[in-house]
Amino acid sequence: WRCDGEPECPDGSDEADATCNARSCSAGEFQCRNRKCLAPVYVCDGDDDCGDGSDEEKCSPPTCGPHEFRCNSSECVPQPWTCDGDPDCADGSDEWAGRCGGGSGRPALPPTRRLQCGAGEFHCGSGECVKLAWRCDRDPDCKDKSDEADCREQNIMKVCSESVCQCLAYVCAVFGSSAALLTCRPDEFQCGDGSCIHGIKQCNKIHDCLDKSDEAGCVNATKCEGPLKFLCRNGECIDGSKVCDNVKDCKDRSDEPKKECSLNECLLNNGGCSHICVDRPIGYECQCPAGYKLLDKRTCGDIDECENPDACSQICINLKGDFKCECHPGYEMDPVSKTCKAEGKSPYLMFTNRHEIRRIDLVKRDYTQVVPTQKNAVAIDIDVAANRMYWCDRFQHKIYSAYIHEASDPSRHVTLIDSDLHSPEGLALDWVQHNLYWTDSGDRTISVASADGSRRRVLISTDLSEPRAIAVDPERGFMYWSDWGIRARIEKAGMNGVDRQVLVSEDIEWPNGITLDVVGKRLYWVDSKLHLICSVDLNGAHRRVILSSSERLGHPYALAVFEDRVYWTDREKEAIYSANRLTGQDVTSLAEHLNDPHDIVVFHELSQPAAPDSCNLSGVTNGGCDFLCLRAPQISEHSPKYTCACPDGEELSPDTRQCVPESPAAVTSQSDSMAETTLSSLLPSSPEEPAISSNTTAEHSPTQASSTTPDSLSNPSHHCKYGSVCFHAVEEPQLSLFPIVATVVFGVVCAGVYLVYRNWRRNSTKSMNFDNPVYRKTTGEMEEDEIHIGRTDGLTGHHHPYPGPVVSMTPVGTGTCPPFIALPLGTSLPDPATHWYTEQPTISSAK
Repeated sequence: WRCDGEPECPDGSDEADATCNARSCSAGEFQCRNRKCLAPVYVCDGDDDCGDGSDEEKCSPPTCGPHEFRCNSSECVPQPWTCDGDPDCADGSDEWAGRCGGGSGRPALPPTRRLQCGAGEFHCGSGECVKLAWRCDRDPDCKDKSDEADCREQNIMKVCSESVCQCLAYVCAVFGSSAALLTCRPDEFQCGDGSCIHGIKQCNKIHDCLDKSDEAGCVNATKCEGPLKFLCRNGECIDGSKVCDNVKDCKDRSDEPKKECSLNECLLNNGGCSHICVDRPIGYECQCPAGYKLLDKRTCGDIDECENPDACSQICINLKGDFKCECHPGYEMDPVSKTCKAEGKSPYLMFTNRHEIRRIDLVKRDYTQVVPTQKNAVAIDIDVAANRMYWCDRFQHKIYSAYIHEASDPSRHVTLIDSDLHSPEGLALDWVQHNLYWTDSGDRTISVASADGSRRRVLISTDLSEPRAIAVDPERGFMYWSDWGIRARIEKAGMNGVDRQVLVSEDIEWPNGITLDVVGKRLYWVDSKLHLICSVDLNGAHRRVILSSSERLGHPYALAVFEDRVYWTDREKEAIYSANRLTGQDVTSLAEHLNDPHDIVVFHELSQPAAPDSCNLSGVTNGGCDFLCLRAPQISEHSPKYTCACPDGEELSPDTRQCVPESPAAVTSQSDSMAETTLSSLLPSSPEEPAISSNTTAEHSPTQASSTTPDSLSNPSHHCKYGSVCFHAVEEPQLSLFPIVATVVFGVVCAGVYLVYRNWRRNSTKSMNFDNPVYRKTTGEMEEDEIHIGRTDGLTGHHHPYPGPVVSMTPVGTGTCPPFIALPLGTSLPDPATHWYTEQPTISSAK
């Protein structure tokens, strides 16, 4: 702490000029005029880190490369991005008509393509169509917010409580009442929900209004606002200066007690206070010096400032009456902001915008293209040590890899996974054991493969609805994922699939993106529907809301955390933003006009801390495993470091390393449990009840046995070994043969009756057949060709779900065809990642 710019000694001797001026900076550091030493990353970064401005002197403006274009706003963009119809400069100068051959000067913004809105729709000024019911509902749905313009009071929809109904006149009425009262009689009080009560019932300490508004603002308060107010015994509040002034200001005269007005309690034994005693007109008050707090209204104790998570950037050390902040290895304290910044090279962001992958330098703000000409790249992750990147293309149904410096050449792309991928949405790399994890919302699975794609296995295939983002923590052996299905939640399990548990299941709707702060040991996520950025610790506790704003968070999709900043992509605003990860303040725009940004990651050596490879600790390659070696969750000090895994259709032999074909009993049990699994996923279950039977868990995903049985949740020793089959001994009662035979005969008869009935219905029903593959069913089946109703360049407004399968049919023989919707192949039904103001992507007229 000596010569760190912050005095710790009471006399400041640890920061004395005689001592600190003789200090010399080490090699590679910048020495300020005031003798302070800075890392090179702080020089010419726009901040006065020295305190005397010497680190920001002689800084030349950034120069553009030979193949870059300098914008009028000073940033550099690649030359091919100019005159391409997509403004990349902050001021749009790369698309000005004077440069692109369309005249001189700045062009007017191209007019938004006007749409023809149908009946029951409102035409926004920005060109899109929204439901007419959304007009004047106090929630802007148009991009230019024109649906909330010129709204008269009687047209503004009120928000009613659960016990009242919504009338067409937009007022709230009590259920059972014949009409909603717009005004009340002079002797009546109008409640906040629009109903009226007799005026005498206001402020009678009884809630007569359903919304309790009749008791709001009454003088029967329990404490007064403001430090200079006095609370009378009858509930009134008066100014503190009127106490003990020989004038009755409280109606009960409690402000003028005869004995207490002339008594100074602090004169006797300091009033019993351990530190400071302050005499009041009535009574006295004990106070504490800075850094201390009252423990029992009289005794002062030390404040543990480190209990506040915002106290320090990384490490907080509590001192008596004070505290000290420090940084983890590899980080150093910024002398100005007192936050921890990473040493080494400048960090940069990599993000996808479906058709390409780009990068942004967070210090120099350079903006370059990394991977061009993609169809629908939605997820990305990186291997910092190997300088390699991984991404999945949802249109191509493939996962690719390439070295970052070679990624601009499509011939250098390596296809890792190109089969049995339906709709990959999340991607995470275990940079220590070199395994790749991904989510697939098409077949509702979470899978793992070696980094070269040669070995793969499905880890979790049960109780998943709409899995989206995924993140891994190789040091602790856990993986985390989000699911925005009907029961939205964030879950965690071991990286080998065991010990599955739910972390977040309340106050969550569309958790599109998640990320880990491996240094701070917290998980962050964005909720696109609730417009939130939140965090919890790695056990799901100590939840905190970082940012909550529908204006600043339009439709956040993915996020990343590094140092003291959180970064996220916003598909509605088509931009990347950052904010303080502790307070949510200082929201900054990093890049705009990005054309549908999706996933985002931070590239820096400290974003992937080094850790020992558990699969190669003993010198045996791949941990001696025949197929995959997966990191095991570190639940206790006795937990295994890794477990072996086999490909789908095989299981571990008794030596827990070699793979053998699954036993017939396991295959049969797995087939029998399919119906039970499907049924359990359709029926609602309470959070306390396991939705999957132990038999189904053991056969379909043996690694999850510990997360679906109550005993195994609390006792790690009950975990099933990965790849093995867990059976539970059940005593079966002896049954006679006759009931079994009768049951079988009855089932056969019922099946025969059903088949005859189905055949009769088929022969008596006329049907149509479309040979053109454009006309396909969309009714709930998981088809190989998905339907993506996505955004187009010409439509820049909000998007709403297309209707599902149209089921209205005209009578046979009328000569007309039933209505239908033709959608292109290679797409999927709407989801909250592309439709911003909808509920779950089902047929619904609700907003």
